[in-house]
Amino acid sequence: MYPEIMVIPMREELTRLGIEELRSAADVDRFVQNEPGTTMVVVNSICGCAAGRMRPAVRLALQNATKPGKIATVFAGQDTEATARARSYFSGYPPSSPSIAILRDGKPIYMMHRHQIETRDAAAIAADLKAAFDQHCSTPRVNRGAPGVPAGRLRPAFCGLMPFT
Repeated sequence: MYPEIMVIPMREELTRLGIEELRSAADVDRFVQNEPGTTMVVVNSICGCAAGRMRPAVRLALQNATKPGKIATVFAGQDTEATARARSYFSGYPPSSPSIAILRDGKPIYMMHRHQIETRDAAAIAADLKAAFDQHCSTPRVNRGAPGVPAGRLRPAFCGLMPFT
């Protein structure tokens, strides 16, 4: 475990984006279990080569029009209880840090491992994440006449969480 003073900038690189930090197993359970729809969990790490590319890639990917409804982060090697609990939701995938998981209703539907991160630049990683967002988080829904959008027109929902009247 590294001194917290060394880790703060790496935590803040994601929390500044509005990503919720989960520091306990209870935080992870609350985040994953209490919301239907699609969520993303970023397993942050102190590793300079891989995590140093992953964090900027997440920032770039979040500029995509379609994105998960909720996003959180755990920090591997620092918040061990939270990281272990998050990984317990990634059934079928080996532990990896850094890594990024997209879950729907608490079940993994997309996983990006360290080996898909460490040799690539942030733009390439972000492109893969944006493609995953478009594939897994965009569900065309028929609008029933919400203000400003004519009835019957299709518009994307953010991971199935956008309300339609």
